[in-house]
Amino acid sequence: MGAAKRVSGPGLQFFNSRTRRKEPFVSLEPGRARVYSCGPTVYSPQHIGNMRSVVFADLVCRALRLFGYEVTHVMNITDVGHLTDDADEGDDKMEKAARESGRRAEDIAAENTAQWLADRRRLGCIDPDVLCKATEHIDEQIAMIEKLEAAGATYRAADGIYFDIRAFPGYADLARLDLARQQAGARVTERKDKRNAQDFALWKFSPEGVRRQQEWDSPWGRGFPGWHIECSAMSTKYLGERFDIHTGGVEHLPVHHTNEVAQSEVALGVHPWVTVWMHHDWLVWGDEKIAKSTGNVLVLEDLVARGIRPLSYRYFLLQAHYRKQQNWGDDAIAAADTGYRRLLGQTLPLADAPGPVDAERIAPARERFLAAVCDDLNAPRALAVATEVARDESLSAAERRALIAAFDEWLGLDLLTAEPPDAAGESDPRIDALLEERQRARAAKDFATSDRIRDELAAEGIVIEDTPDGPVWRRR
Repeated sequence: MGAAKRVSGPGLQFFNSRTRRKEPFVSLEPGRARVYSCGPTVYSPQHIGNMRSVVFADLVCRALRLFGYEVTHVMNITDVGHLTDDADEGDDKMEKAARESGRRAEDIAAENTAQWLADRRRLGCIDPDVLCKATEHIDEQIAMIEKLEAAGATYRAADGIYFDIRAFPGYADLARLDLARQQAGARVTERKDKRNAQDFALWKFSPEGVRRQQEWDSPWGRGFPGWHIECSAMSTKYLGERFDIHTGGVEHLPVHHTNEVAQSEVALGVHPWVTVWMHHDWLVWGDEKIAKSTGNVLVLEDLVARGIRPLSYRYFLLQAHYRKQQNWGDDAIAAADTGYRRLLGQTLPLADAPGPVDAERIAPARERFLAAVCDDLNAPRALAVATEVARDESLSAAERRALIAAFDEWLGLDLLTAEPPDAAGESDPRIDALLEERQRARAAKDFATSDRIRDELAAEGIVIEDTPDGPVWRRR
């Protein structure tokens, strides 16, 4: 926010899943923040539920930059190793997609990665500084497994090399797991050659007599890496043996992130490997998480086909705190699209507003906005401040423009630069009702009421055109 990067009070505070409390953010290196985010598994197109993770990670990094940190943001692309079962059973998702489609796994991965990159940009997300693919970091993954082997933390099973969780006494800490209960529940069904139910694969052997599209030579035999090892190996390569923030979904806590911590802290001999763990909750449709496994998925292009702006979806996501489940529905996204278009109608006319800006007059609104960001990324509260400022006529147009420009550094909604909303086919029940009221007032020769309604709508950026077929409106 220009020269005013800092806000009085506690500064940035994030809820840390590792400690289960909200804490002031203190980076390992003053002025620099290193962030790793779990990215997509690209065996299929990324749906709108996946994109909540993308926008959440973007808000984390934007907040850090807003407060003057030099951010290094690393995100992975899982294009091998993610099995259909978190218990290291089933097929590799990439291999399965290739077999079922008759295509090359690398082509499927490239196509879905391109879709994901295009959609995240349409949602206003800043590109990661490093975007790393699992298939391009096989050597790094093998090297980390060798470190774990040297530490005595691995063993060989029939289908691969496994991490023995007994090598890491703090295995249950991150997710607060009840290992005794899980172990008891797994006794009947667990494979006999696994020492513990929670032991996980570091390297999987290619099945005998089966030629896979994705397999590599290793010290333990030909095969492919497990899912978890890629994040530890790649984050360490680009961010160092310890870094500040790791983001992902709540579904990653009990397995993927728990396993990342175990293998990383044993291999590297550090604690804590990551200072702050941040997890967003699910986007839900009815009583179910939006996920490929449930079949209730939409991609961003489905929304665009309905006339919904991509940034209307970002606006929708900003209406809920990231640690809360958010309910999806046709009415909810339609309301968000209307809300975003209405906000643009108020902010776009400010883009070129001339005049001086009184720093003291805008300070209270700026401080309230920054306080919302500081409070564990309270997006609904920050969005409410921006909406209030957009229509606050006690501030000059230039002052509102300055505030909106500053707010949008974090909101990412293109509030001063977006294409004006297309009025064709657009409907807004509130505006339509006001036009009907204006028509009745004009018929009754109540021109004071008619002019008042016209002026109120004009203040929102709504232009009324009286035609032979009646009044029509469009956003300026």
